[in-house]
Amino acid sequence: MKNLFAILLTMASFSVWGQQDITISDIYEKGTFRQKSVRGINWMKDGRYYSAQQGNDIVKYDVTTGEQVETILKGANLQPSISFSSYSFSEDESKLLLMTERESIYRRSYRAEFYVYDLENNDLKKLSNGGKQSYARFSPNGTKVAFTRDNDLFYVNITDMSEVRVTDDGKFNHIINGSTDWVYEEELSFTRAFEWSGDGKSLFYLTFDESKVREYNMQVWRNGQLYPEDYRFKYPKAGEDNAKVTATLYDLASRKKTPVDLGNDQEYYIARIKRTQSPTQFSLVRLTRLQNQLDILHVSSTDGSVNVVLSEKNQRYIDIDFVDELTYLKDGKHFLHASERSGYKHLYLYTVEGKLVNPITTGRWEVSSLEGIDESGRKAKVYFTSTEMSPLQRQFYVIDIQGKGKKTLRGEQGWHDINMSSDTKYYIDSHSSPSQPSIVSLSSTKKNERVKVLEDNSELRSRLEKYSLSPREFFTFKTVDGTDLNGYMIKPPGFNDSNQYPVLVFQYSGPGSQMVRMNYASGSNDYWHQMLAQKGYIIAVIDPRGTGGRGEKFKKMTYKELGKFESQDHIAGAKYLDGLPYVDGSRIGIWGWSYGGYMSSLAMFKGEGLFKAAIAVAPVTNWRFYDTIYTERYMAKPQDNGSGYDDNSPVSHSQKLEGNYLLIHGTGDDNVHFQNAVVLQNKLIAEGKQFDSFYYPDRAHGIYRDGARPHLFTLMTNWVLENL
Repeated sequence: MKNLFAILLTMASFSVWGQQDITISDIYEKGTFRQKSVRGINWMKDGRYYSAQQGNDIVKYDVTTGEQVETILKGANLQPSISFSSYSFSEDESKLLLMTERESIYRRSYRAEFYVYDLENNDLKKLSNGGKQSYARFSPNGTKVAFTRDNDLFYVNITDMSEVRVTDDGKFNHIINGSTDWVYEEELSFTRAFEWSGDGKSLFYLTFDESKVREYNMQVWRNGQLYPEDYRFKYPKAGEDNAKVTATLYDLASRKKTPVDLGNDQEYYIARIKRTQSPTQFSLVRLTRLQNQLDILHVSSTDGSVNVVLSEKNQRYIDIDFVDELTYLKDGKHFLHASERSGYKHLYLYTVEGKLVNPITTGRWEVSSLEGIDESGRKAKVYFTSTEMSPLQRQFYVIDIQGKGKKTLRGEQGWHDINMSSDTKYYIDSHSSPSQPSIVSLSSTKKNERVKVLEDNSELRSRLEKYSLSPREFFTFKTVDGTDLNGYMIKPPGFNDSNQYPVLVFQYSGPGSQMVRMNYASGSNDYWHQMLAQKGYIIAVIDPRGTGGRGEKFKKMTYKELGKFESQDHIAGAKYLDGLPYVDGSRIGIWGWSYGGYMSSLAMFKGEGLFKAAIAVAPVTNWRFYDTIYTERYMAKPQDNGSGYDDNSPVSHSQKLEGNYLLIHGTGDDNVHFQNAVVLQNKLIAEGKQFDSFYYPDRAHGIYRDGARPHLFTLMTNWVLENL
């Protein structure tokens, strides 16, 4: 009788009388719950104004009032007529680059048509007639635009629109000039592999020789096509050959190419290309293949000579996100660099020669992001967000360059995302909390006063009143070694603690990630969870050991053993939930996507019946199948850590499956290959294990194109109702 009651309880609607139920269409088709923000912000040079794209117009705003003062570009007046998706200014703000017809290649790479618009004479010119371009970028003086096309590097002289070809040996799956390969794009968030010198006289670029990188092939089934296509691309799996990366300095006047010596050891990554304050100097961030050593290189744009100014080693790995904090001060004498040398991510001041001056931030908390540096006063000021108040929150602070006088600028409970003007006099704060959608406001740093609310999501708030949404309730529990772990749960509307409810655990669990945050709904999946809560499920979200916001020791304890501690923690989490009086311990499920799918599979198998159901979307099933940069960062090479790869592979534990298991994958997943699902399915079949599976033809890792996303979540909803 109890089980019958539990099933009826799940099938019942828990919406408050008079309010609407959430539907899949609301979430994934209509955008009913989509938050508004202020997008396309470009801070203007003088600090007094910023611009934003509104439709096909570019509008200029006064930061002191937040009011519109001018329409910089009226899209309707453009000749030829084009619709642009993004724009960028030349450094002197006399010209614009307008992007049109953008075509995605992989996650971050793209090709598009670009147009140059001269604001002084209202002249619009197509950048090139030679085919779509990628990563177009003005030279510092705005007289030229460099770009890549078909694996080669070019630039255009704006005065006469003449095109100069810098390289001519680019070839798909062999040689890439000026752009990065697949694994750099995916794991280093790095696509444009060229940079102008500060004086505009030279171009620095990387070349990727992929000749020895093994190919991965995906069959592509297009509607109505008699035979499938075979798409092959270079994908270096863990322990396999990477592309060989070299660097070249190109002098525009002489067209001379000078090789740049990046080091004798070819097993390195060039994670970033920047400019220092010197007009004739580049800055490179170099990582060893295992990413346990970081070097900052200064490269002369006149002769290509290289100087290593800073080297940092780590017993495990150096977090790739830290390289974006490297910032050169305008005084030309110093730079800022982020490090975990204290056990927590903090900011440090160095001379331009690489000598440590002083730590800027200290404490048992982490800097989340460097937001800006103000060098106008006697002492420079550094603006940053951090976890100081709580790992679940992000607040905004300022401190002087010597590490003194720290002040809170935005300390309201919740999550603050900051976008500062280049002169740091103003900033845009997007602030949300678990009960409050984003409020986007413009503020002044001088008096720390709000100038204007730019978006308060009042329309969304009004719509939300029509739906019965449940608040997040945060909790902690101790895992097997006594560590406190963070989580939150969403309970059904009209929750009654005398009843017992099924629970669906959601997690991602990947290194440095964070799902338990005191912000508002961060994506569509949050509303799917609310929909399931309306159907009688408790949703629990848990961050295991290895996730972010809590220092190096907590994050890096999973090194060389991905999956071991995270699965222990989710099993401990299920046991904690089972001990709550209002939880039906016989109906606990778990789901996740990508790393989360890896973890839901592993926890399901290792749990040996603790979880009644699990859904794995696009999971890694053995890290041997995944790419070099991500996998070796956390696991070293499989040749040196075979047990680390295999001991916590879901394939190694699939014989323990008890309960209901749903495996979903896109056949066109260039990131986590469909191979992962095939290998696990074959193992389950051989072991006589019954399970459910579904594949999405030609869909990539996000499974979103051509109606796939609403189909997916309808499938998952029905499966949860039937199996949990």
